[in-house]
Amino acid sequence: MSCSQGCGCEDHVLSRRRMLGSLAVGGAAIVGGLGWLTQPAMAARLKSEQKRMIVIDMHGGLSQLESWDPKPGTDTGGPFRAIPTSVSGMQISELLPKTAKQMHHLALCRGINTKNDDHGKGTYMMLTGRRQTPATEYPEIGAVVSRAIDADDRALPGHIKIRPSGGGGRSSDSAYLGPKFASIVLGEGKPPENTACPADLTEESSKLREQFRRGLNDHFLERRRTAETDAYTQSYEQAQEFVKQREIFDITKEPEKDQKRYGSHDFGRHCLLARRLLEKGITCVQVRHSNYDTHNENFNFHIEQLGEFDGPFATLVSDIAERGMLDSTLIVVLSEFGRTPRINQHYGRDHWGKAWSICLGGAGIVRGAVIGKTNKNGTEVTERECDAGHLFHTYLRALGLKSSGNFMIAGKKMPMADPAFDAIPELLA
Repeated sequence: MSCSQGCGCEDHVLSRRRMLGSLAVGGAAIVGGLGWLTQPAMAARLKSEQKRMIVIDMHGGLSQLESWDPKPGTDTGGPFRAIPTSVSGMQISELLPKTAKQMHHLALCRGINTKNDDHGKGTYMMLTGRRQTPATEYPEIGAVVSRAIDADDRALPGHIKIRPSGGGGRSSDSAYLGPKFASIVLGEGKPPENTACPADLTEESSKLREQFRRGLNDHFLERRRTAETDAYTQSYEQAQEFVKQREIFDITKEPEKDQKRYGSHDFGRHCLLARRLLEKGITCVQVRHSNYDTHNENFNFHIEQLGEFDGPFATLVSDIAERGMLDSTLIVVLSEFGRTPRINQHYGRDHWGKAWSICLGGAGIVRGAVIGKTNKNGTEVTERECDAGHLFHTYLRALGLKSSGNFMIAGKKMPMADPAFDAIPELLA
């Protein structure tokens, strides 16, 4: 529905955590110096411990009062009850009954104050952990995680976004990390366009054509190689890999019972696709669920929006846990801000960045934790206030990365996360 009114430790073995920390600090400078990774035992170990991340973007501004921090019985609480969850003492909105049964896998951060009420700036803050400035563009979390974790020779992109419409192209969300780590956007959960081979092109013809192209390309690069030509070559070869592995985007390859469990609507199909991509080795997947910008009819819209969200998300969390992926998969449900405790004259809630919540879990996050607290009416943070910068550090640390490390970009150190902040230790196992 759309809202139209919205504006581990062993001798002689380098642990994954230490290795990833080195990657983070060394960045591009150590590429080519990882010959030890070719040892079969080490390669197998790293593959078995593959870290992943999934971000559910509740686009438009999810109401914390109708989700993670209900305030029933107050003048700001609205009409919905709070219900118990699978964690003793933790309650969430009655609009999320299936998610409530999965909260022992998850955690809540209820003390967010980003001091921001703008959609664009809020989205930027929550995905980069920085405030937007005209001086520097910063990479989003998916690009940072892909750059820090992925092998240099990976064929498929490490960062994929699934949106209800549009897509098919590459985003510019990797900033100075370069286009290799920018996201590929899958509109309506479909494979990128033009990734199917023409029916009349034989395998032999395709091989000959590729040999000819490589020859011309290599000849050109001998004299005119630049960062731009390298980016073009990498993008082209990645596109070829898309053609070879196109079926990883096809959820009809999943058992019919799984398709039914997730549901036939867009968000259900997108969550199933996200699970499939994570299982196939994609490092970071972001799924957008829109639109929560409920300036009008907030309660009716949240009944429908969260009614669509609840089942697929709970199924996704359950599947990740049952398939043994929870310890290596970070799950984050975020938005660009929350919504006002005050209910306006149109029975809506407006933009609110002062006291709101997100849900997260898996990987190195403490299961069942509730960090932060707001007052009786949800108008102020009263315990453990945090900002988007703290959350960004926390995500990286939960994935085993040294969030205070740097990338080396053209000989310059670029911090992985804003050095003015640090992680939230109470959330980290």
